[in-house]
Amino acid sequence: MKVFSALFVIFCLVTISQSQYNPHYIDNRNVIVHLFEWKWNDIADECVNFLGPNGFAGVQVSPVNENWISDERAWYERYQPMSYKLITRSGTEEEFARMVQICRLQGVRIYVDVVFNHMASGNLGSKIYGTGGSEADPDTFYYPAVPYNKSDFHADCSISDYTDVYQVRNCQLASLRDLNQTIPYVREKIIDFLNHLVDLGVAGFRVDAAKHMDPSDLRYIYSNIKKLNTSFGFRPTDRAFIAQEVIDLGGEAITSSQYAPLGVVTEFKASNFLGEAFRGIIQLADLVRWGPMFQMLPSNKALVFVENHDNERGHGAGGSNILTYKNEKIYQMAVVFNLAHNYGIPRIMSSYAFDDASQGPPHDSDYNILRPSPFSNGGTTCSNGWVCQHRWRPIRNMVKFRNVVGIAPVTLWYDNGSNQIAFSRGVRGFVAFNNDVVDFNAKIRTFLPSGTYCDIISGEKLNGGCTGKTLGVRSGIVGVIIRADDDFGVVAIHRDSKL
Repeated sequence: MKVFSALFVIFCLVTISQSQYNPHYIDNRNVIVHLFEWKWNDIADECVNFLGPNGFAGVQVSPVNENWISDERAWYERYQPMSYKLITRSGTEEEFARMVQICRLQGVRIYVDVVFNHMASGNLGSKIYGTGGSEADPDTFYYPAVPYNKSDFHADCSISDYTDVYQVRNCQLASLRDLNQTIPYVREKIIDFLNHLVDLGVAGFRVDAAKHMDPSDLRYIYSNIKKLNTSFGFRPTDRAFIAQEVIDLGGEAITSSQYAPLGVVTEFKASNFLGEAFRGIIQLADLVRWGPMFQMLPSNKALVFVENHDNERGHGAGGSNILTYKNEKIYQMAVVFNLAHNYGIPRIMSSYAFDDASQGPPHDSDYNILRPSPFSNGGTTCSNGWVCQHRWRPIRNMVKFRNVVGIAPVTLWYDNGSNQIAFSRGVRGFVAFNNDVVDFNAKIRTFLPSGTYCDIISGEKLNGGCTGKTLGVRSGIVGVIIRADDDFGVVAIHRDSKL
């Protein structure tokens, strides 16, 4: 009996641990989109009009709690918390709660970008003010809306050496007031904040600056987040999905693998390597080893993306290798590859246009965020300065591709030893890329059944026909033609695109 009890405890601990790697998708959906700086009401509308109907699995939203108001209303003010009140430029707590419910009914989960490593520094030397009306005095480490005072923070020091673990985890990142998560009171405030979001129906969290917090403190916090709200279709045993921001390109004392036992980790190496591959710094043929053989995390512990809100602006990891919407063709090819391959948990970025790296979201003269245009039949973009990459036809169609292929393995890899590659996803899908200076004209093996398929990159299947290219499969062979100057550089077909 004692042996049975011990095994039961171990089973429970493993179940709790593993549940934090589960995004809790609905209906076998597979892709998260980051709707960066969108308003809650606009996200709700997007769930109804676009994300739900097009098979998106979830939305990562910008930080939901009260933040410092910067003079220029820069995007990074959202990452400077003033309190845990749920009021920002994106909307009120009531609007947030409504959005979570509406999106859930469309099969779309909500994941919150949470910031609890630090509090706002604002413009040091003066009081600062928040989006919920709160005041704070960073110079004296006083945040009365929580409340926090100086005893709740680490020592007043700055990070100057990223090979020094103590500095990275206990000193201030860019003067931001560094909370001490070892203190029970601080832990309690953070856990209360996260539990309130769980009550409102969220599926999980992207933990900002996880690298700057001790894994033992994070383990305590995560283990005390309540189970997910069953009113939103979660099982009684489900726990929050955790995706931790840990920038690790190698060469530092803190690594992503140190956080992988706690939950999924942002795999910045993938972002960097995809930029190198589609910029031609390394060859596409090298991607035959894509995944852990690239010294990346195990697939179920890696959140993979072409770019995020930091490195698309030149911050964080990757530098000039990072692809953004400004590199339209090769950027789109990289996103297609990320969605076509079975490595990792994919997240795509949906941005707004910017020239200044600090530039906030599109706004009116009173700094109210402008809404993107509603999606319309055939529409692929947004208005009012929004880019909306998730609406681009190749990207939205690859979301369906990934849903169709599911867990099918990558099979029948082909490459020309350079920058032409192709592979199948079992018997369900096929994709080919040409990033070479010569045409891709070859007969490639595939497990797809014989027939005529609509290419979902140049067009799609509509009313029994194809609006773009067609590809024929005969006896396990698909004929691929991608010109060197092709507008897209990639073709993709799947079981449901067959005529």
